[in-house]
Amino acid sequence: MSTKNPIAAAVLAGTASTLVVLVLWEVLGRLTGVRPIILPLPSQVLLELGAEWRWYLGHAGYTTMTTLVGFLLSVVGGVLIATAVASSRRVERFFYPMVVAMNSVPKVAVAPLFVIWLGTGSEPKIAIAFLIAVFAIIVDTLHGLHSVPQDILDVAKVLKGRPLAVFFKVRLPSALPSILAGMKVAVSLALVGAIVGEFVSSQRGLGYVIMSAQGTFDTVRVFAALFLLALIGLLLYGALVWVERLLTPWRSRH
Repeated sequence: MSTKNPIAAAVLAGTASTLVVLVLWEVLGRLTGVRPIILPLPSQVLLELGAEWRWYLGHAGYTTMTTLVGFLLSVVGGVLIATAVASSRRVERFFYPMVVAMNSVPKVAVAPLFVIWLGTGSEPKIAIAFLIAVFAIIVDTLHGLHSVPQDILDVAKVLKGRPLAVFFKVRLPSALPSILAGMKVAVSLALVGAIVGEFVSSQRGLGYVIMSAQGTFDTVRVFAALFLLALIGLLLYGALVWVERLLTPWRSRH
């Protein structure tokens, strides 16, 4: 199966390793008698999720929605910014340090500003998810655009290709693997951004679940939310791996 369907093989291997870890966690937890407020057992977390699955599903859906919107905006915005920056060395020297400086500012520090500017709805969560994720898209897109072989660009000039046609038929396809690599990093960062936004101000989402459970020392509920966050991250990453295989079938898989 590993040669015919690498994704399925990876899913099976990941599932098996996760089950091994959970079984060891359960056994060691019961043998040591650790209290649930310190480290709950996997069985306790699963019972918590099963007892209130509709409630958890609603919060998980909200977090997933804000993550996806922020991520998609970061892809569009990041590719556009990188394309503009890569259009000229002068433009790159002028704007790229500003992008790096903005990325260096801790997002937790600016999160309250987004709440003041955008309110307490989903908008500030989306904005923070975008801000955290967009830098990975910009960096990898720039790398891809600069990595186009010069001989290919020279051939395009000899054939008198129009700049727009050269971009869409040569530069963008050549940069696509780098863009997709940046997207796989950015989707996890967008999830982090959505949770940061929910920590600051929210009445919905898994970040809200974690903060409310923290106030009552409900460790089981915290771990239930963390389990769902890990599952969302895996599903989003897996979806991008599938998209990568679909858009770049010429790349070898091992």
